[in-house]
Amino acid sequence: MQVKEMIIEEDMRSLKLREDARNTNELRQIKVTKDFNIYAEGSVLMEFGNTKVICTASVSEKVPPFLKNQGKGWLTAEYSMLPRATGERNTREAAKGKLSGRTMEIQRLIGRALRAAIDLDKLGERTITIDCDVIQADGGTRTTSISGGFIALALAMKKLLKEGIIKENPIISNVAAISVGIVNNTPMLDLKYSEDSIAEVDMNIIMNGKGEFVEVQGTGEEATYTRAQLNQLIDLAEEGIKDIIEIQNKIIGE
Repeated sequence: MQVKEMIIEEDMRSLKLREDARNTNELRQIKVTKDFNIYAEGSVLMEFGNTKVICTASVSEKVPPFLKNQGKGWLTAEYSMLPRATGERNTREAAKGKLSGRTMEIQRLIGRALRAAIDLDKLGERTITIDCDVIQADGGTRTTSISGGFIALALAMKKLLKEGIIKENPIISNVAAISVGIVNNTPMLDLKYSEDSIAEVDMNIIMNGKGEFVEVQGTGEEATYTRAQLNQLIDLAEEGIKDIIEIQNKIIGE
């Protein structure tokens, strides 16, 4: 075997390190079920592999007190995980009487991310609530919620336009998110739980359809990472997000 062939073979082996046989730069299978909820203005069941999240967008003709009489709208988000979304049953947070710090952090992240997708001045004095309910979790629930939440939001705006409730589509740009990380010293795209739980570095990256960053969350889990590794992870995320945005546009345009 020639040296060049040996290098190519080694590179191919390094790409297939994952238990589900994905390449390190490959997304999980994505499935989107449109209009999953018959009552919400926009809704989808968003699936990334075994992670499944119901995303709904609800529109109400009111705004929070701090926005009254300003002529602009608001977008907020709520996130929850069903008791048996994971391997063991968890107690409902409603039964505990308070939200966990993790839940509050995630729903604030979803709200921030999706507010970057919409011109609130064009919405009028209305509030959009994006509800993200995890029915099955296998890593990446917050990024799945953001990517699916955008589709629900865009579908809701199409409905308001069709009904003449708003005169102009307030959507500025797609917003999508994906996880990346370093597992066994290898940069990987779209981590499932078994990968995320052992990752040396874990990141969530949110971008819009213009290729701009909305938010980057990156943590070394008892490890550090170099600028070169950071660049690798961002490149992986950017390519993955482009593919997600293509899927978003296909579903919204149907």
